[in-house]
Amino acid sequence: MICEREVSVKEIVFSQKSEKVINSIVDVRSCYKPANRLWFKGVRSSKFRHVYGEPAKREKCYENVKITKNAHDSQFCAVNPKFLAVVTEVAGGGAFVVLPLDHTGRLDYNAYRVTGHKGPVLDIKWNPFDDNVIASCSDDCTVKLWRIPDGGLSYHLTNWIVELVGHKRRVAYIEWHPTVENVLFSASFDHLVIVWNVEKGEALNVLDCHPDVIYCMSLNRDGSLLATTCKDKKLRVIEPRTGIVKSEGVCHLGSKASKVVFLGSTDRLLSTGFSRHSDRQYAIWDQNDLSTPLTTDTIDSSSGVVFPFFDPDTNILFLAGKGDGNIRYYEIVPDPPYIHYLSQFLSGNPQRGLGFMPKRGLNTSQCEVFRFYKLHTIRDLCEPISMIVPRKSDQFHDDLYPDTAAPQPSLSAQEWASGRNAAPILMPMKAGSQTQVPIQRPRVNKQPQPVVASMENNKRKMAFLQTETIPDYRPKDQIMEKSQKTTTNQNTKFQQLQEKFQGFVNNKSSTEELHYIKNYSNVDNINVEELKRAYLRQMEEIRLLKKQLSNSEMKVKELEEQIKRLQGHQIHS
Repeated sequence: MICEREVSVKEIVFSQKSEKVINSIVDVRSCYKPANRLWFKGVRSSKFRHVYGEPAKREKCYENVKITKNAHDSQFCAVNPKFLAVVTEVAGGGAFVVLPLDHTGRLDYNAYRVTGHKGPVLDIKWNPFDDNVIASCSDDCTVKLWRIPDGGLSYHLTNWIVELVGHKRRVAYIEWHPTVENVLFSASFDHLVIVWNVEKGEALNVLDCHPDVIYCMSLNRDGSLLATTCKDKKLRVIEPRTGIVKSEGVCHLGSKASKVVFLGSTDRLLSTGFSRHSDRQYAIWDQNDLSTPLTTDTIDSSSGVVFPFFDPDTNILFLAGKGDGNIRYYEIVPDPPYIHYLSQFLSGNPQRGLGFMPKRGLNTSQCEVFRFYKLHTIRDLCEPISMIVPRKSDQFHDDLYPDTAAPQPSLSAQEWASGRNAAPILMPMKAGSQTQVPIQRPRVNKQPQPVVASMENNKRKMAFLQTETIPDYRPKDQIMEKSQKTTTNQNTKFQQLQEKFQGFVNNKSSTEELHYIKNYSNVDNINVEELKRAYLRQMEEIRLLKKQLSNSEMKVKELEEQIKRLQGHQIHS
């Protein structure tokens, strides 16, 4: 009887458990479906999902670079396929060092620098159409352009090729036009943005639409629009030729600096800044309507300013904070939510600034899609960091490397100022490819010209070539007499040139004197530095001779006084 009762109790318990399980299954199936459909099912598919950062080895870094300790919100680093430029710390004035890319390793303490500014250098940018020309802005309220020799600097460069003077306070940021040659934008603490024609050294337009300090500038793909962020917490999209503000809106509510970048040809912008509670965040905007952002998200709660870097060829966005050790990267898509997080590069060494290599300077055999040059905060080190897409094959991948912007301008400054716009000229990334994308306008492809104005020289040359050649039938004696007179005149010209060059040495900031020397001596490729050094040696010799002459004159005076004293003694005796 006891066994039968135990069995019956067990059966009852088992039946109750089975009913609970059935009820639980029914409850799960009766759940409501979500009202909003998910954006994607499972893991999002992307060829850039596994992008990783690979720092360069020790021997491929640049050591002993005395990086500036200026607290200005700039990168202090600029790179192109030829050179690396880094703003350095100096006792007085401003300077930056320029190194060929293959000169890695330890930098000499007495390395040659560009030392023409009277105040700290705040920003540097390479000319996109001439890899030997770099622009710099400084605390001395000027923007200067420099020409770097192909092999690098062999002396301290103090002579600039163009000086742009127009700002009343220190110049904070500069940007080259992406498709037009010789057009430069500069933003200053006087709340002005000036559009320069550097070939003529004059301003094309002055944008006076900011009530406070400008934090950032960015140009769209064809350079027809300029986006700026300001201390008044507003984001503006400006037409740079007319100065008309097409749209504006409140950007980020935080009090720290905000940055902005155009997202290629998508008619959208991305801004980074701080929320009211000092959280770092990013926002995506429609360039035609800045009243509300398309999407906003919080990054983290750090305190460093976030700088955006966008690659229009692969649509990858990199976000790097100043003072951070990590670099986050995202993929930009045309549909909502417009941005997808990919991954991040982590490092224990914080960065003071980041320069990036143009796409034409990347290594396609290693599937490199982006390359940073990281300035370390603690160590005097510049470290290249390559962003690589893992692929098993080392062949050229067309999907990773579409045609990119070529180092050729699409328009001249005069054409752009008249109202024309043009997309950038594209070039293939595959090595050895001879195919070129047809040019957007009827013009002859030419090599990038020097920035220095040479219109007068060209006019003289053309006038000389167009003159009719007249045969000379005079006797030989008269011709010899004329050649002697010409030699005498040339000597006289050299003396005048020497006198003129003395004024140039005393006033290094006069570019007109340099042009006069080159034109007056009828020598196109005159080596001004060698002539300057020879002249300084001669001046030193003259100074020593003058000193010896003054000493001899003093001795003569002393001897004359002794003779007078002796004559006086003889008369009294």
